[in-house]
Order: sequence, then C-alpha cells, then structure tokens
Amino acid sequence: MASPEVTHEQPALAAEGGALPRHVAIIMDGNGRWATMRGLSRTEGHKMGVEAVRRIVRYVGDLGIGTLTLFSFSAENWRRPPDEVRYLMGLLKLFIRRDLADLHARNVCIRVVGDRSSMPADILKLLEDAEVVTQANTSLTLVIAFNYGARQEIVQTARRLAARVAAGEIHANDIDAELFARNLDTAGLPDPDLVIRTSGEMRISNFLLWQAAYAEFVFAPVCWPDFDEAEFDRALNEFKRRDRRFGGLVARAGG
Repeated sequence: MASPEVTHEQPALAAEGGALPRHVAIIMDGNGRWATMRGLSRTEGHKMGVEAVRRIVRYVGDLGIGTLTLFSFSAENWRRPPDEVRYLMGLLKLFIRRDLADLHARNVCIRVVGDRSSMPADILKLLEDAEVVTQANTSLTLVIAFNYGARQEIVQTARRLAARVAAGEIHANDIDAELFARNLDTAGLPDPDLVIRTSGEMRISNFLLWQAAYAEFVFAPVCWPDFDEAEFDRALNEFKRRDRRFGGLVARAGG
C-alpha cells in the first residue's frame, strides 16, 4: 500500500522531528516587488500580503507555536508615498475589523509593540481594542509590530530607566540586561528563536535588535504574498538543523 502523501496538515518538520521554536518573528518583505513582477499595482501586492498573513497566522496556530511576531509597519515606513501609506492603514483597519472575531474564536491573544505616542488615533484605538478583547486568550500570542523601530525602542527604554534613576527609584548599578529587557515593548514575551525575512533580502531592518541577539535567521527567497505553509515548513526545517550554542559549546558525539 502506498504511503500517504505529506500535506500541509502534516508539516515536513514533524517528519524530521525536533523541537519547534517557541517564538517566530517574520519580516514580511516583497509585496511591492511581487506586484511589479506581475504588472500589478503595489497596492495589489499589499492586498495579497494580507492574505498571506491570514494563511500563516492560522498555520502557526495549528502547529502549536506559542508566539508569532509580524513586522507590519516600521517607524521608517511613514516615508513612503502618502497614497501608499493611506492604503496600508486602510488594510490594517480592514484586517482588524474582519479578522478579530476569527482570531478571538481561535483563542489568539493580540499584542502590539511600537511607538504608540505617534500612532494615528483611529489605528491606535483599533489595536488597543483588539488587545483588550483577546487579552485572556492562550493558544497563540500574535504580536503586531506597528510603528516599530528597534533603535527607537532601545532609546526609549534607556530614557525610561534614566528617569527612574534620576527620581531615585533605582540605582544606576541596578540596570542589567534583565531589567532592561523588562522595560522593552516586548516585556514578558520570549525572545524570538527564529527570525524569517522574505523576498531574499538579507538584512534585519531595525527589527528586534535586542531580542534577536541569539535568534536563528532564515532568508526566504520568495516575496511575502507567495510565502505559504510549505515555505514556512522549509524555514522550520532549516531552524531544526541549526546548532544553537548561545555563545557556548555543545558536546558532539565522538567530538
């Protein structure tokens, strides 16, 4: 009798064995290039990128990975053409309004990281409402990095801690890596084990600079709208093959 064909419901990683990452972070790159290669508008690429978000969020939840962070809009993205920024904001609103009920039903907890002080008021309200509605959910934490920049996050954290020192709440010698991490936007979340960037670009673009200190990086050659379950499996399998030493040494058989 022939062996059953492996499907997306049975990811390749399961066949290889090995532990899943607790936290996967994705730089979703290439919407515009995907559209240009097909003679379409950049907005069409962003629209298809939202479909990829839906697909991957469902799949990650089904796999049982605890945390997924999506780099949805960087602090630098405001420099894009105004019409494109407006369209992106509209897509984000539409995604929250249409998908919040489904995410909530799937027991997904939404968390937002990024500079809230300069977010548009309507976007901020939608994101905060989504956090409140889903705050008790426990199956998957979906972290939306919006208006986010890692350098800005680190600077703001340093300022907060400096203010506490000036106020006499803590001593400068109290500041260590653990205290610093507890004051980042991502406080309480595990650091990412795996960071994926799509579109073949090999840079991290001011994303989770502190948190990704010991993450494994996989640079997928496909643009984000084409990133599907099979591509995610390939990234997971690559992660599985890595020798994670965290700055130390791992004993090898016969070594």
